[in-house]
Amino acid sequence: MKRTVISIGLLLLSIGSVYSAEEVTSWSCQDSNQFKTSGSTEKIQLTWESRTYELKRENSLPGSLRYKNTISGHDLVVLPNKAMLFNIKTGTRLADFCQTAEMKLGKLPYLFADAEPFVQK
Repeated sequence: MKRTVISIGLLLLSIGSVYSAEEVTSWSCQDSNQFKTSGSTEKIQLTWESRTYELKRENSLPGSLRYKNTISGHDLVVLPNKAMLFNIKTGTRLADFCQTAEMKLGKLPYLFADAEPFVQK
């Protein structure tokens, strides 16, 4: 029993280490709003107002990426030059004209790195 508890604890610790090692990207928005993201092109973790939500990539219009969490209502739309955060449950725009430091320098958001058709060769 004790060995099992220790094994589970070590497993959880290693999972936490992997999660915490993931790169976190800060986004600065109009009206002094901010949020953070981490994750891959297919699934991200969004930290908004001290709470973290998991958002999954969904189909979107050409030239954009869209991530949603239908339970919380968070909907992140990412364009090459800005991102917008909505709450689809309340029908409100939470943050507008959000950019990473790289985007302010004219680069594509990191989420576009492995996303078709945005792969740069």
